[in-house]
Amino acid sequence: MKPRFLSLLLGASLLFTGALVASETAASPAPAFAPHAIPGSQLRTLPRNAAGRQYQLHIALPDSYATHPERKYPVVFVTDGYWDFTKISAMEGSLVYDRVVPEFITVAIGYAGENLDYGSLRLWELSPVVLMEFGSDAEKSGHAAEFLKTIETEIIPLVEREYRADPSFRVLSGASLGGLFTLYAMYTKPALFNGYIAATPAVGAGNDWLFGYEEQFAKSGQALPVRLYATAGGNEEPRFLGNILRFNAQLQSRRYPGLAYEFRLIDGERHAGMQFESYVRGLRFVFAPRAPESGPALRF
Repeated sequence: MKPRFLSLLLGASLLFTGALVASETAASPAPAFAPHAIPGSQLRTLPRNAAGRQYQLHIALPDSYATHPERKYPVVFVTDGYWDFTKISAMEGSLVYDRVVPEFITVAIGYAGENLDYGSLRLWELSPVVLMEFGSDAEKSGHAAEFLKTIETEIIPLVEREYRADPSFRVLSGASLGGLFTLYAMYTKPALFNGYIAATPAVGAGNDWLFGYEEQFAKSGQALPVRLYATAGGNEEPRFLGNILRFNAQLQSRRYPGLAYEFRLIDGERHAGMQFESYVRGLRFVFAPRAPESGPALRF
């Protein structure tokens, strides 16, 4: 047999083998890899309520929860759980390691279901009044009072009944409309939580509605014995940033009895990126009275 013929035969064989392998590869399903899961986390779906809302709780338990059944833990409740649960739960470990916060339970509130339009859904829960600036979606807004009642009468009791939650220290946090809701909750039920974190709050929503609501609270003469941390991003949309700065000035002028308040402008950050630093610093601030240590670290 001639060398050239042998070469052609070998080449044809390799081509056939390659085509066969490619065919089998195309027909075989891609290897399945397990999705990443957050250790110590749970998802709990609540029954649909009278308003037709069905909430899902994203819950993260501290590392020591299983090994120290005698302990109770403060709880950080956060709105927009579909976005902010991973932020808060990831921060907890680092802050606990630095001994600037105690271990805490994270309870992030979201919605049950797949492929949901969170931007539209959250208008219902997080806005205290109808927000005409949202045009055709305005009718979906304005139900913060009902949401706050659900948190107070259903979600908090469930968490404190079924987990080793410390009822003496609760924190509420949220960003943007969630920050607006956080401030609304503080003025409506100030004793419901001990600490509040309002990251880049949408205080100008509803034609400055919150400004008037805060003024009514101030005229009532009530004390405000809570810890509040509020923020804005230095590179946010100018009008949005201006609204937050105006609200900060109004709040600073009040000098509410019992209020521990800190505001931070996060330089160089926009509306979403600034939320990470907001939550890190906010958690440190609201938990300062319970921090295991203060001052610079003594180890590395």
